[in-house]
Amino acid sequence: MAGQYFGTDGIRGRANKFPMTAEVAMRVGMAAGLSFQRGSHRHRVVLGKDTRLSGYMIENAMVSGLCAAGMDVFLLGPIPTPAVAMLVRSLRADIGVMISASHNPYYDNGIKLFGPDGYKLSDEIEERIEGMLDKDIELALADSDGLGRAKRVDGVHDRYIEFAKRTLPRSMSLSGLRIVVDCANGAAYKVAPEALWELGAEVVAINVEPNGFNINKECGSTHPAGLQKKVHEVRADIGIALDGDADRVVIVDENGAIVDGDQIMALIAESWHQSGRLAGGGVVSTVMSNLGLERFLGDMKLQLHRTKVGDRYVVEHMRAHGLNVGGEQSGHIVLSDFSTTGDGLVSALQV
Repeated sequence: MAGQYFGTDGIRGRANKFPMTAEVAMRVGMAAGLSFQRGSHRHRVVLGKDTRLSGYMIENAMVSGLCAAGMDVFLLGPIPTPAVAMLVRSLRADIGVMISASHNPYYDNGIKLFGPDGYKLSDEIEERIEGMLDKDIELALADSDGLGRAKRVDGVHDRYIEFAKRTLPRSMSLSGLRIVVDCANGAAYKVAPEALWELGAEVVAINVEPNGFNINKECGSTHPAGLQKKVHEVRADIGIALDGDADRVVIVDENGAIVDGDQIMALIAESWHQSGRLAGGGVVSTVMSNLGLERFLGDMKLQLHRTKVGDRYVVEHMRAHGLNVGGEQSGHIVLSDFSTTGDGLVSALQV
């Protein structure tokens, strides 16, 4: 799907230019809020963002639209995209919103929407919301006594850290490992180093000083050279590079070699296949994955399922065919035993 507003991963563009304007964000809030009201209970939204300067503008506009539609908004602050997907379910919200342009530079921003099940919206639902944006949706908004409220929610970082830690067996510790983690001056700048430290690792954190402009700037999963240098400098056992909203991961081994998304999927698939955890006899990736992954899986009598580009389509195929490992060469890794979307930190922990 590629409409006037929604693309392959929500709405994205240059901040303060169409379609990533405050006006559009407010109307998206109105339309999404109206689309997800079911029953007579108070309806709630969880709303997170990454560390871009424009996040403040888009956040406030979205809150205005959602409250106008009668939705209560739980403000999460800077937090990874997979944490928003998890908290939609944990806080029993009707919808989740992530304000981020993922691995793009600071001057871009975007809006990703999640349903109450924690999954990204289908093309059909996005088309319905898009169809409302240029109509007189003001006529359907809440009465003055039915407006929503917005409140900051404390403790969400701790919730996500505990969630990430629980993806490893309690008997497993990272004690004795020196890990460099590159947080891309993005949404995981607090939670990723803390989670690794709580699991016992000696953590060297880099690019953890966001200023609104330096997200993904020559760092993170799309620029791993700095991580490679740091791994060599401190003689680390492994390096982990996340992107701005921490739904992607690239790994650097102790020799400085890059391990991309295809290789990460191969490692996880091999481990889970040997332990009997791999579901469906295969892995889902996109047409961009290389032939080496297909051959590696084939040697284990496993199938590589291919979809069009976009982690949402990977997830849809996983759900339809009962598979629990999927992803993209770029580092979007989806492990459906734990997550409903790509999760860089959780994926790195499985390696």
